[in-house]
Amino acid sequence: MSVIPSGIRPVQTGPEIVPRGPKTLGQADFLALMTAQLKNQDPTKPVDNTEYVAQMAQFSMVAGVSESNTTLSRIAASLDTLLARTPIPQE
Repeated sequence: MSVIPSGIRPVQTGPEIVPRGPKTLGQADFLALMTAQLKNQDPTKPVDNTEYVAQMAQFSMVAGVSESNTTLSRIAASLDTLLARTPIPQE
Protein backbone atom coordinates (compact mmCIF):
# COMPACT_ATOMS: atom_id res chain seq x y z
CA MET A 1 0.00 0.00 0.00
CA SER A 2 1.39 3.39 -0.93
CA VAL A 3 1.14 6.34 1.40
CA ILE A 4 0.91 9.90 0.14
CA PRO A 5 2.90 12.22 2.42
CA SER A 6 0.96 15.09 3.93
CA GLY A 7 1.13 18.32 1.97
CA ILE A 8 1.30 16.51 -1.36
CA ARG A 9 -1.94 16.17 -3.27
CA PRO A 10 -2.54 13.84 -6.18
CA VAL A 11 -2.60 15.51 -9.56
CA GLN A 12 -6.07 15.98 -10.97
CA THR A 13 -6.23 15.31 -14.64
CA GLY A 14 -8.58 16.91 -17.10
CA PRO A 15 -10.42 15.23 -19.92
CA GLU A 16 -8.24 13.12 -22.15
CA ILE A 17 -7.29 14.75 -25.42
CA VAL A 18 -7.73 12.35 -28.29
CA PRO A 19 -6.06 13.26 -31.58
CA ARG A 20 -8.45 13.16 -34.51
CA GLY A 21 -5.94 12.23 -37.15
CA PRO A 22 -3.01 13.97 -38.71
CA LYS A 23 -3.83 17.61 -39.37
CA THR A 24 -1.13 19.78 -40.80
CA LEU A 25 -1.27 23.47 -41.36
CA GLY A 26 -0.46 24.72 -44.81
CA GLN A 27 0.61 28.01 -46.26
CA ALA A 28 -3.00 29.21 -46.55
CA ASP A 29 -3.51 28.53 -42.82
CA PHE A 30 -0.31 30.42 -42.02
CA LEU A 31 -1.42 33.43 -44.06
CA ALA A 32 -4.89 33.37 -42.46
CA LEU A 33 -3.33 33.36 -38.99
CA MET A 34 -0.93 36.14 -39.93
CA THR A 35 -3.79 38.24 -41.34
CA ALA A 36 -5.84 37.73 -38.17
CA GLN A 37 -2.82 38.66 -36.09
CA LEU A 38 -2.36 41.88 -38.08
CA LYS A 39 -6.05 42.79 -37.77
CA ASN A 40 -6.12 42.24 -34.00
CA GLN A 41 -2.76 43.68 -32.96
CA ASP A 42 -2.50 46.56 -30.53
CA PRO A 43 -2.11 49.73 -32.65
CA THR A 44 0.09 51.30 -29.97
CA LYS A 45 2.48 48.32 -30.08
CA PRO A 46 2.55 46.99 -33.63
CA VAL A 47 4.50 43.85 -34.35
CA ASP A 48 7.82 44.42 -36.07
CA ASN A 49 7.78 43.61 -39.80
CA THR A 50 11.00 41.65 -39.47
CA GLU A 51 9.16 39.11 -37.31
CA TYR A 52 6.67 38.45 -40.10
CA VAL A 53 9.40 38.20 -42.70
CA ALA A 54 11.33 35.77 -40.49
CA GLN A 55 8.21 33.64 -39.94
CA MET A 56 7.48 33.54 -43.66
CA ALA A 57 11.10 32.60 -44.40
CA GLN A 58 10.94 29.78 -41.85
CA PHE A 59 7.69 28.52 -43.31
CA SER A 60 9.16 28.56 -46.81
CA MET A 61 12.26 26.72 -45.61
CA VAL A 62 10.21 24.02 -43.90
CA ALA A 63 8.05 23.62 -47.01
CA GLY A 64 11.18 23.31 -49.15
CA VAL A 65 12.71 20.68 -46.87
CA SER A 66 9.46 18.73 -46.86
CA GLU A 67 9.32 18.81 -50.65
CA SER A 68 12.97 17.68 -50.83
CA ASN A 69 12.19 14.76 -48.51
CA THR A 70 9.30 13.71 -50.73
CA THR A 71 11.49 13.89 -53.83
CA LEU A 72 14.28 11.90 -52.17
CA SER A 73 11.79 9.25 -51.06
CA ARG A 74 10.58 8.88 -54.65
CA ILE A 75 14.17 8.60 -55.91
CA ALA A 76 14.95 5.94 -53.29
CA ALA A 77 11.84 3.97 -54.29
CA SER A 78 12.83 4.18 -57.96
CA LEU A 79 16.34 2.95 -57.13
CA ASP A 80 14.92 0.05 -55.13
CA THR A 81 12.75 -0.93 -58.10
CA LEU A 82 15.70 -0.65 -60.48
CA LEU A 83 17.93 -2.75 -58.25
CA ALA A 84 15.22 -5.39 -57.89
CA ARG A 85 15.00 -5.70 -61.70
CA THR A 86 18.77 -5.86 -62.25
CA PRO A 87 19.95 -9.45 -62.72
CA ILE A 88 22.66 -10.72 -60.40
CA PRO A 89 25.80 -11.62 -62.39
CA GLN A 90 26.76 -15.29 -62.18
CA GLU A 91 30.41 -16.27 -62.14
